[in-house]
Amino acid sequence: MTDYHGHRLRVGLAVPSTNTTVQPECELLRPPGVTNHTGRVSIRQRKITTEKDFLEHVQAMRDGMGDAIDRVCSAQVDHVIMGVALEAFWGGVKQAAELQDGLEQRAGVGISMGSTATVAALRAYGIEKIAVLTPHMPRGDEQVRDYFVEAGFDVLRLTGLKCPSPIEIAHTTGPRMRSALRELDGDDAKAIVQVGTNLPAMDICAQAEPWLGKPVLAINAVTYWDALRRCGIHDRIYGHGRILQEH
Repeated sequence: MTDYHGHRLRVGLAVPSTNTTVQPECELLRPPGVTNHTGRVSIRQRKITTEKDFLEHVQAMRDGMGDAIDRVCSAQVDHVIMGVALEAFWGGVKQAAELQDGLEQRAGVGISMGSTATVAALRAYGIEKIAVLTPHMPRGDEQVRDYFVEAGFDVLRLTGLKCPSPIEIAHTTGPRMRSALRELDGDDAKAIVQVGTNLPAMDICAQAEPWLGKPVLAINAVTYWDALRRCGIHDRIYGHGRILQEH
């Protein structure tokens, strides 16, 4: 029997319990016949303003990812999006690849995650020189920068918004995000990359592309694009970023 609503594709979303952005943004990207199903990583609401808090938060995310994937895979999903952004960059390219491989073995289906999906999108455009927007503290910014450099990209500028807790990332205002994109822009950067899955920047990034004249790759849009294309769905989705329209 074929799933009535998800007859083309069932996508699992494994996201932190504090994340209020991945689910609504991914709902905007569903083509007809595709459904989203969410499994939560249980995360304690806490400040992450110290190094100790930050590392404990990262470990809690890593410890909970497997269980969240197990839960969402009980819906017999065809592919899983790991909506836990920083852990996808942590430790560089090799460690990210090992994480993705391990999660795919556990899930029994393909896994899309923000680091490798963003690399795929940048390579689809043939872009190497980038600027990066994150919601993170400096320790997280360091991991993101190191990942992209190791992956072969020239990170010309990086702005971290220093959001003090995971849930407060979703409270970032539109004017603050637009201002940060303007500050990052320059003729030398051929694309701007936004990471941090709880940063509600997808449509702001899409709106910025015409006036900046370049791709502005929002992590949730890019990861959903990666999931669709890897599952053989090539529908063009308009209004939420050029990557979904052009590739």
